[in-house]
Amino acid sequence: MDPPRPGSARRLDPTRTILGDDQERWLLANLSGRTARWNALAQQVFFSQRDFTAGPEDRFSDDAWDNYKPERDALRDHITQVGTSNPVVLTGDVHAAYVCDVKADFDDPTSLTVATELVGTSITTGRDGVDQNPGDAIQFAENPHIKFINRKRGYIRNVITPSTWTADYRVVEFVTTPGAPVTTRTSFVIEDGQPEAVPA
Repeated sequence: MDPPRPGSARRLDPTRTILGDDQERWLLANLSGRTARWNALAQQVFFSQRDFTAGPEDRFSDDAWDNYKPERDALRDHITQVGTSNPVVLTGDVHAAYVCDVKADFDDPTSLTVATELVGTSITTGRDGVDQNPGDAIQFAENPHIKFINRKRGYIRNVITPSTWTADYRVVEFVTTPGAPVTTRTSFVIEDGQPEAVPA
């Protein structure tokens, strides 16, 4: 039997944690101030908000930071308050590639972008993959901070210099037979001091 879904009350419970107290204290301390030109937060599940349902009703993933909204929002706000320089969230887990603006308020598309989230796809899981699923149109419509979705197999090549972070989304058209050439489906650039990723 599947476990019960947490529902909005538990999702909004400020006592629930994905990090735990010790890890949260360590993370907040190490994200304080201008500790480096680029601050990469490599972690395991989707960080940005993703509403999967069209219209006024909301549906979020149970297996993501959306299920721990107060803690996610507090971490996002901490990054802003302490002046963490050039925060970039690196994520996996969902077997698809995304680029997201991490917004100061995910429910207000006009709010400031405070970081970028780069989500890498899988190498083989999902077989050959597709560019997009039909439901991705709903994700774009309901989550204007999501800039890119692709469901082909591949990886992100990150090229980092003092002035820019370039994320090249590298894909292959098939993995079910050998020999697929790798190509760059798209590239996004983050400028030093500008948290928003823009198409290259």
